[in-house]
Amino acid sequence: MSDVQYYKRTINKEKIQSKILDDVRSLRVYLPSGYNELSSYPVIYCQDGEQFFNFGRIATHATRLILEEDLDPVIIVGVDVKLSKRTSEYAPEGERFEIYKAFFIQELLPFIEEKYPVRNHVSERIIAGDSLGGTVSLHIALDHPHLFQKVISLSGAFLDRTQARIELEGDLSWLELYMLIGLREDVVKTERDTFDFLQANRVTKEILLKRKTKLKYVEKDGEHLWGFWQNELDDILKYFLKS
Repeated sequence: MSDVQYYKRTINKEKIQSKILDDVRSLRVYLPSGYNELSSYPVIYCQDGEQFFNFGRIATHATRLILEEDLDPVIIVGVDVKLSKRTSEYAPEGERFEIYKAFFIQELLPFIEEKYPVRNHVSERIIAGDSLGGTVSLHIALDHPHLFQKVISLSGAFLDRTQARIELEGDLSWLELYMLIGLREDVVKTERDTFDFLQANRVTKEILLKRKTKLKYVEKDGEHLWGFWQNELDDILKYFLKS
């Protein structure tokens, strides 16, 4: 099949006025090839929406898999973030962390579910993020297991506060988590500090397994970059959505 077919899809640009964030948040909504508003679709919510679409090329991956490999058609919602506010909204110690999670549940989900034919059963929702985006995605699922039970983490920043949050749980057998981490992520420089994300993910994996999480844990050669994560999205999408 010609590559041009992979670009025959619709990506709507939306804006949501958030009272909780006191801000306007931009969204990107991918509608699969053959989209029919009378049908219904599973949905993936992605933190760092602009990066997931532009650098991760998630819409292109999904389209190819739908057309060629029987992936279930899916709606993908990318939630943009202002880089100046990213850490404060995505990091557990961030001053906007709690209100961002509230925005996600109280404003974003109703906005999408009222406007698009996404399935609203917990088994049909997936939440995804890279680095701190993986962190906030896991925290949202832990706080709202009736809404999110499937999580995609691309090199999640699962540091002390996240590990402590997981340890509050007794049984996580309801949680299905795909964790990807690169073997060259042992020294990752960020605006906050330098972290060993590889070791942090290994420690978090053990905490999760003790709580019976349904865990797909993948370590492979890679750095803390979209060049690594993008190449893994095919396998991740197939893990959750292959018929």
